[in-house]
Amino acid sequence: MIGFVLTGHGQFSNGLKSAVDMVAGEQPNFEIVPFEGSEAVTFGDDLCKCISDMREKCDGVLVFVDLLGGTPFNQAIPMTMQLDNVQVITGTNLPMLVELIMTRAFGDPTLEELVERAQTVGREGIDAKKLEPVADDDDDEM
Repeated sequence: MIGFVLTGHGQFSNGLKSAVDMVAGEQPNFEIVPFEGSEAVTFGDDLCKCISDMREKCDGVLVFVDLLGGTPFNQAIPMTMQLDNVQVITGTNLPMLVELIMTRAFGDPTLEELVERAQTVGREGIDAKKLEPVADDDDDEM
């Protein structure tokens, strides 16, 4: 099984984890490491330890971060060189996480398959919708 580690600025990881739990239930091998101001000094070490611990018990680790180039990303990306079978996904959103959790739960996907699916579903999860008013058509009356 591929382990999941979710991190991001402020309450990002806490909020997404809460939403994932509501939609899909508690998940095995799914950990969060929030990056909050009060814990900024230990964040890098905490994240590295979480990724390392997850890698020891899983076939690989997919690290989900909020922003490309932000502190959570910058702390996670070196782990892709230090440990085998670790990758980082940026721009994490709820549709992406739910889809990957379901994919992981009902199969045995590789890390590469999950990365590819994350990119596709993450993009597909962004859309714009608008309801249009229905026009009154007096011609339909008898």
